[in-house]
Amino acid sequence: MSFQESSRPSDEEEAFYMQCRAAYLAVFRSSLTNITSKQQLCRVLQQAGRNPSQASLSEYWTNRTLKLNFDDFCEILKHEKKTEEAELMKAFKKMDVNGDGYILYEELEKALTTKGEKMTAEEVNAIFSLADFNKDGKLDYTQFCRLFVSTVEQCQTAAVEKLEADTKLKRQNFGSQSYSPPKASASSLEAAHPAESGLTLKKDSRSSSRPPSARSRRSSLSNPVTMTPSSTKASKIPEPPGLQEWHQSCMKGCFFVEDDGSISSLQYQLHVPHTTSVYLTIQPLSLSHRPDKPSSWMTVDTALFLMSAGETKEDSVLVCFTESKDKERYVWKGELNAGTYHLLPFTSGCRLKKQSKKSFSNRSVELVYRTDTEELDLTREFREVLSDIFEVIDLDGNGLLSLEEYNFFELRTSGEKCDKEAWTVCKENFDMRKNQLTRQGFMELNLMEATEKDGDPADLWVTLEAMGYNQMLELVEACPFQIDVYCEDAQPSLQPLSMDSGPKLLNQALQKSITARTGAKALRGHDSVFVYTYRGEHRISSLLANKTNQRVTVHVNNEQSRNCCSSRGMTVFAVEVPARTKMVCQHVLPINEKQDWTYSCVETILPNT
Repeated sequence: MSFQESSRPSDEEEAFYMQCRAAYLAVFRSSLTNITSKQQLCRVLQQAGRNPSQASLSEYWTNRTLKLNFDDFCEILKHEKKTEEAELMKAFKKMDVNGDGYILYEELEKALTTKGEKMTAEEVNAIFSLADFNKDGKLDYTQFCRLFVSTVEQCQTAAVEKLEADTKLKRQNFGSQSYSPPKASASSLEAAHPAESGLTLKKDSRSSSRPPSARSRRSSLSNPVTMTPSSTKASKIPEPPGLQEWHQSCMKGCFFVEDDGSISSLQYQLHVPHTTSVYLTIQPLSLSHRPDKPSSWMTVDTALFLMSAGETKEDSVLVCFTESKDKERYVWKGELNAGTYHLLPFTSGCRLKKQSKKSFSNRSVELVYRTDTEELDLTREFREVLSDIFEVIDLDGNGLLSLEEYNFFELRTSGEKCDKEAWTVCKENFDMRKNQLTRQGFMELNLMEATEKDGDPADLWVTLEAMGYNQMLELVEACPFQIDVYCEDAQPSLQPLSMDSGPKLLNQALQKSITARTGAKALRGHDSVFVYTYRGEHRISSLLANKTNQRVTVHVNNEQSRNCCSSRGMTVFAVEVPARTKMVCQHVLPINEKQDWTYSCVETILPNT
């Protein structure tokens, strides 16, 4: 689906998103404010007329969640049912033993403090003090349910009315849905934009979903860029002749989608002993057990950024990055001077995104089972997945896990490292060779974890989720990759660095790669806010530069693009750029690489609220 095809929400969707906006702004000052705690999530869901249980909240806010944005909230709201009067009545009738329409205080206290999600006595007292209408120690639950539902509806109505009355809030963009402004007459449009007239609006026609500011002279309309599949073939970098004779170093890794939607991966240090011709490649790593069925993530785009290793991150200089593509491989060929470099893997996020919580369905694959002798064992499906995980964390591909490689896995899944003493214990209990864990030893270790929990797979699922798997054992939030470095006249050395070694460094490399290849274009009417648009062979990236002394909010509209997918996952969105700061705005790739694709984007400054 192209941006254009998905740009106009239905009346039902528009009403839903209006409720979302109203609820969000009843709790937060701006749609760009993030939810930063489970308590905030609960509060804004309640404002939207939901009554989430603690179990439900824990599904959306895990122990690894740092923040949720407005779009996350909308997605959650779709799956949380409204609290209906009939449901409340049904729950109270179960406590009304004699069916007289009343519940005694003692009965209510016992039910609320001993069953389900237990409440404290103070909380029960607070409810009863509000709900004991007749002051007779009995709860008229029919009247209470009616009052509860009507109060929720009144709160929602008040929030919507506040949103409708506040013109500043109306202008705010909310995630992938932009507010449709009041319809303007054709004459007023022609008066405001005589050069742009030529459109006629019927009285009953829909207004554009683009805010008036996006049509104003303060907008910056990027010239549409049309890319064709044939235009990229001519610039393909040929593989150097005799490459098999070059010195090679290979390393594996994996991109992981974090709870906040960001993507992380290992980074690497490359050492070249003396000046030589170099051929760099990165590509997704296939783990498919069937040659006729490639791994689902093989279409994920990858790239490598090479930076000189200065004494500080600020001293680092972008040397090169892979721009050409050969099937799934992204490549760079050139000459490198002797020295040490940072090798930074990258994916745009256009084709690797956080999955909906719906993917964690009620149905899940079995991980362990009991044999005929009542002993626990791992299922065949789980063993296959563990074998794939072993393949990914075996960074050097030697078929064994060193302590360093195993610790990358441990840090990813548990946040803790295995020390040398614990590694010695592993050596005594699990299959090892050359002080490294074998594939069989890795299986034994996971079986021991299941055995210690008497078959409870909860901890195993935590591990699998951290590695990007869903409840059906599908790898949906990760993309394994492989890096190959070929040097003609020197033996390269490639070493992994820690997971948290350099998101800042990668961002710095990305920014430099964009600004170095394209000129700055000021947003009209804002001489100190610029847009840089990098057009690569297979990717378009844009960067916003705010040179003013105050933050700016830029509204970005891709509705006129065709056959495009954005790293933002949305057609229309807003980006808040702090003062004196550069920020990558979005990356765009074709949905179907075999067809033409057109990138057309409008950037607009929104008034600060």
